[in-house]
Amino acid sequence: MLSHLQAAGLPSIPKPPSTDKQPEDASNKTAQSYITCIYLAKVAELCRNVTATWSKSLINHSLCINVEKPSDDKNPYTCKIDLNSWQFWGKKGLKNFEVDGKRVDVFWDFRQAKFSGNPEPCSDYYVAVVSDEEVVLLLGDLKKDAYKRTKTRPSLTEATLLCKKENVYGRKLICTKAALGDCKKEHDIVIENSLSGPGDPEMWISIDGTVAIRIMNLNWRFRGNEIVTVNNLPIQIFWDVHDWLFGSHNSSHGVFIFKPGELNCAHDSDSDSRNGLIDNSTEGSISPTGFCHILYAWKVE
Repeated sequence: MLSHLQAAGLPSIPKPPSTDKQPEDASNKTAQSYITCIYLAKVAELCRNVTATWSKSLINHSLCINVEKPSDDKNPYTCKIDLNSWQFWGKKGLKNFEVDGKRVDVFWDFRQAKFSGNPEPCSDYYVAVVSDEEVVLLLGDLKKDAYKRTKTRPSLTEATLLCKKENVYGRKLICTKAALGDCKKEHDIVIENSLSGPGDPEMWISIDGTVAIRIMNLNWRFRGNEIVTVNNLPIQIFWDVHDWLFGSHNSSHGVFIFKPGELNCAHDSDSDSRNGLIDNSTEGSISPTGFCHILYAWKVE
């Protein structure tokens, strides 16, 4: 898939992380559900990538927090929290680990957390990462509870969300939420497809109930990009649904990228103007050009 994208002048799109095994049958929705958010946060006196991965399978439900180790990027500092519903004692807890010889604490409270089918809670929870007596990363909406429990102050260097990646499953509809623009408000995104029937295959991408893009003749336009406007802000949308149309039944997934901002038109070359969306030189590394939402859309037959 990547070579075809580069030949078409589109940015490189990363494959799903190699540590997340792909399903033998894409209809097994819960087997491969995950959401990964990559933040830039100040931990142990350095600004580092902090990755929070929510994952859910038939038997496991967990949150794994990885803190970048510059000296060994393949073996980050790791803290794993078990969210299995039958383990109520683990719904509120504290773990700590060392980052470059400094203690880092992770506080969490999921006792009242509400879920909507995704591995990540939608409300009533918090996860607080504390370093040097500061909350350097705070997830969830119970912020007052988190500060009260940790007895610490917010970090002077606010954590920045760099990238969100997720697996989503569907047949004719793929639904997700993405932070576009200021990365604070999440927008409802629906990807609808019509791949069978007497007519040519088509696809629609809607944002907050309004059709932003309609792609006709999908057999010929299975890869592409367009810029749409959301709340007066330009949003780049890239798609690659080649495998939906021509891939094997058990591994057919499309890839979508939603990225705020205009394409850089300073260069005449299309490849140059689109360069820098995602840097694949290191697994999971993110270019400093702003937030992007990467969606792996698995089609269920």
